[in-house]
Amino acid sequence: MKKLLVGALVSFGLASWAYAGGDATAGEGKAAACVACHGQGGNSTVPSFPKLASQNERYLVKQLQDIQCGALSADEQKARKCAGRNIAQMAGQLNGLNDQDLADIAAYFAAQPASGGQAKAELVSKGAEIYAAGIRAKGVAACAGCHSPTGKGNAPAGFPRLSGQHADYVAAQLKAFRAAADGDHSGRSNDGDTQMMRDNAYPLSDSEIEAVASYISGLY
Repeated sequence: MKKLLVGALVSFGLASWAYAGGDATAGEGKAAACVACHGQGGNSTVPSFPKLASQNERYLVKQLQDIQCGALSADEQKARKCAGRNIAQMAGQLNGLNDQDLADIAAYFAAQPASGGQAKAELVSKGAEIYAAGIRAKGVAACAGCHSPTGKGNAPAGFPRLSGQHADYVAAQLKAFRAAADGDHSGRSNDGDTQMMRDNAYPLSDSEIEAVASYISGLY
């Protein structure tokens, strides 16, 4: 079994570089094509596409860079020391964009008001317990430790906002991290050398993932 982290909580990927920030005004035009999938202002109405509105800017930049990296060969990724994230729907979407473009797009979405979601009533108790306290018997840390009790994340650390995110999307990402922890190369592994997300997602059952994802959707 993969090693489990018990102290620092799960993150959907973190950024560790010095980041100066982008220009939200410039980013609005550059983000025009994103609306088709992520909705006006980043408030996606499709459960499989994540909401980007009010997402932490630093986290968004890292994910955009990781998606660009995912289009490179393994040798190129190694040479650039970047973590690839492969998303079929994003193929070609970031072609020709430089780091400033990505920063501007991230700044634009970070500045937009976020819409909320709704948790399933029958899953609230179980989801709230996992989110606030983790699962000690499995070595799963509390989500609130990094993503905050209100789900707003930790912007300086690059931990993403989860509040109001689509439950289907959250569940899909947890399962992707779990798959990667189990050696599936098609899973998601861009959570850094500490593997916080992989280690915390690995022990979770489908029902536990469903519960915490539902709770996150209604947390706002």
